[in-house]
Amino acid sequence: MLSKLFHSFVGLSFEFKEHTITSCGVVSILLAATFAISCYAWFIKKPTRSTPPLPPGPRALPLVGNILSVEPNLHRYFAKLSQIYGPIFKFYLGRKLCIVIGSPSLAKQVLKEHDVVFANRDPSAAASVLTYGGKSIGASPEWPKLRQVLVRETMSNTSLNSSSAIRRQAVLRSMKDVSGRVGSPIKVGELMFLTSLDVATRMLWGASLRGEDWDAVAIQFREVLEEMFQVLGDYLMPLMFTSEVVHSVYSKRMDMDEEGTPDSNLAFCEFYDATFAISCYAWFIKKPTRSSPPLPPGPRALPLAGNILSVEPNLHLYFAKLSQIYGPVFKFYLGRKFSAKIFESLLRPGQSGQGRNEGKSSKDFLQTLLELQQQGDYSLSMDQIKALFMDLVIGSTDTTSITVEWAMSELLQKPEVMRKACNELEQVVALDSVVEEFHLAKLPYLEANVKETLRLHPPAPLLTSRRPSVTSNLSGYTIPKGSTIFINAWAIQRNPEVWENPQDFQPDRFLKDVKIGDFRGNNFNYLPFGSGRRICPAIPLAEKIVPYVLANLLHLFKWSLLEG
Repeated sequence: MLSKLFHSFVGLSFEFKEHTITSCGVVSILLAATFAISCYAWFIKKPTRSTPPLPPGPRALPLVGNILSVEPNLHRYFAKLSQIYGPIFKFYLGRKLCIVIGSPSLAKQVLKEHDVVFANRDPSAAASVLTYGGKSIGASPEWPKLRQVLVRETMSNTSLNSSSAIRRQAVLRSMKDVSGRVGSPIKVGELMFLTSLDVATRMLWGASLRGEDWDAVAIQFREVLEEMFQVLGDYLMPLMFTSEVVHSVYSKRMDMDEEGTPDSNLAFCEFYDATFAISCYAWFIKKPTRSSPPLPPGPRALPLAGNILSVEPNLHLYFAKLSQIYGPVFKFYLGRKFSAKIFESLLRPGQSGQGRNEGKSSKDFLQTLLELQQQGDYSLSMDQIKALFMDLVIGSTDTTSITVEWAMSELLQKPEVMRKACNELEQVVALDSVVEEFHLAKLPYLEANVKETLRLHPPAPLLTSRRPSVTSNLSGYTIPKGSTIFINAWAIQRNPEVWENPQDFQPDRFLKDVKIGDFRGNNFNYLPFGSGRRICPAIPLAEKIVPYVLANLLHLFKWSLLEG
């Protein structure tokens, strides 16, 4: 029966236009196709024993990968996965393959032994947009040149010594603010942000922006930065796999701006993949619940651009107008041109040589950059100058404010540790005197407190993602070219195999063994600022400003937690 059916089937002939293919022809074609496919699969696609597999990891869904299981704090989530899959595992953010490293030995291979292969950064689409098309130190292919300019002109011993008066003025101003609010609750994070922003602006363009009006605007600026970090970290991190698509759309949008093309034509850009990914993530992960309070009111924002088209040069006046419309708290979306407007308003007097540092022999960073703009190997574009400003302002303010805030939080929960730190200060500095920078070398316990804070609360828990330039091998696993590499410094610095009582705040550990506190990239159990050629370039500034501010807060005032 089956034989007859088979013969009747193969005995059929198929007509195609004017030609007829017989049953023998059909069988021959099928056999040839099957043979060709088999040969291709066997000789070309068959994995060889010499090709190591990808690292283990959670099972991924088509298109969306593992984004449906993502938790808000990626470093904590990745630490959980490390307990299941080991110190190296794969994770798909949509179609983007990510490799997460959670051990010191593997971190050493990535950051030092194979530093050349893993030196490239892998900025997300949002990071590219916020850094003028990837012109920052972290995203630009010209990062060695930009880094050298930044380090030479602002982070060298000569530059930092010449700016010591700037830091002193900013710290004294903040201590004066605190003294005027004794007995009242103080938000340490806001206070430290104002201090570090004051230092950064004085170093950058030689003028302080402190003042009652500016302080209010600066606090709003901090909120915008926090929202921006959330966009870069929590929200758009799972959309990294659409970075090429989003960047393409963004580039087309910029071209349209230059050509004067109507905004309606933006709808014709090919961004279907990005739309799909954003919709999936927003629906499954970020969909607000009924119990979630709404965002504050605010002006209507445009796609990608946000509210940048309505920004006015005098921000405090502009925000005052918006406050009259939307109330004391309102939302405002930061787009690419927002910071450009701020910086361009600062660059105009700098380019004409007016308005800043008159009568001073020292040059600020902006003057130096403008001089380098057209000079030989250090020729810089205006976008690169703006991106360097963004790097320095955001990097210095965020790291300082977060670290000091966490240090105060830990100390307030450990009264005996705070008492010990204050006793050390009293032995070195008179009770009626402020702490000066030269005192810091005589305060090892204070330094240990800063290091322990950085261990428990690194400023960048996953450091900055990297992208291998070639396919390589780590711990017997294949690491494909173009994948995204995360170093979970947060997990490494809480590893119970390395750190005794890793979850506890114990500064004394750094007094017992000085070597474990080396944060310049030589100790791979302790990586608060990264390691290798892409280590944070602002370490020298952080070394000075963080303990300097913390020491004065502890020495000049008595602190306690609010009841409840």
